[in-house]
Order: sequence, then C-alpha cells, then structure tokens
Amino acid sequence: MPSNWGLGYIQVYTGNGKGKTTMALGLALRAAGHGLRTYIGQFLKMARGGEHKAVARFGGLIAIEAFGSGRFLDPGAPLDPAEVTRARDGLVRCRAAMLSGHYHIIVLDEVNVAVDYGLLPVGDVLALLREKPKDVELVLTGGGAHSALIDAADLVSDVRAIKHYYDRGVAARDGIEL
Repeated sequence: MPSNWGLGYIQVYTGNGKGKTTMALGLALRAAGHGLRTYIGQFLKMARGGEHKAVARFGGLIAIEAFGSGRFLDPGAPLDPAEVTRARDGLVRCRAAMLSGHYHIIVLDEVNVAVDYGLLPVGDVLALLREKPKDVELVLTGGGAHSALIDAADLVSDVRAIKHYYDRGVAARDGIEL
C-alpha cells in the first residue's frame, strides 16, 4: 500500500450525465498502477461490457461482478422480485468483498439507481457504509443518489448532462459506452 494512503473515504458519483462508471473505472485503473486491489460490484448490469474483458489483463488487481439481468427497468413499474433478489445478493457480495481485507477500493456501480428504483433500501446501503473499514475507499455510482448517501459521503461529484450524442440517435458503442 502506498505510504500516503491513510484513511479510505466514501465517494459518490451521481447526476444525469454520462461518465460515472467511467470515473470509477479510471480510479480502479489508477489504483492498479500503484498495486492496489479494487472490487467492482455492478448493480442492474450484466457481465458484457468492455470493462469485464479488460480486468482479466490486470493480474488480479481488479475484480468485477455484475448482479443485474441487464434488462431495462421502468422506475414506475412494479418491482421484479428477481431483480430485487439480484440487487440484495449483490449488496451481500459487495459487503463480503469490503470486509475481506483483500481490497483497497470497493465500487458499488449503479447502487444509487438500485436504491432510487426501490431494489435496495437506503438503510441497507447506509449500514454497509457504517461497516466500512477505515482504510477502504468506497465508491457509489449512479444517478439519483439518495440525500442520505450524499450526506454520508466525503466526496460527491455531480455529473451533469449538457449535451449528448444519444439525443441525435447515436446508439451505445463498443469500447465507449459498452
């Protein structure tokens, strides 16, 4: 561990703009360059993005798991019990990774959305934050971060959409969004 590591903090990357997961992946990449190990738990996503292919090249410094079905969820629709189970099981996996002593950084990717959509109670995520070992960095991504998670964080970045090529009909592209 770097000599200037010190305490681990809680970071939240939220907002309606693109790049929150990319920010967390960049942090994992930077950490790997210093020999730090990162665990990424992805809520709502399937293991099909380029990041899943890339982590195999990091010699075990970055681990990634996906807990979602990959289906689009309508926030106004009734909750799918299978998605709730996947999200709750994912939170258990993230907690185990956080408490394992093996990882320096834990990323809960799209956990803010899982809370916002009702798949996870905010109290369960706050309980995980309270259990965070002092030397573990914890990163929560996803739009719509609950105010209690923002209050608990040490660093909050609000990624704002100003302009996006999606608005011109450009689909997600391999290597950029996928």
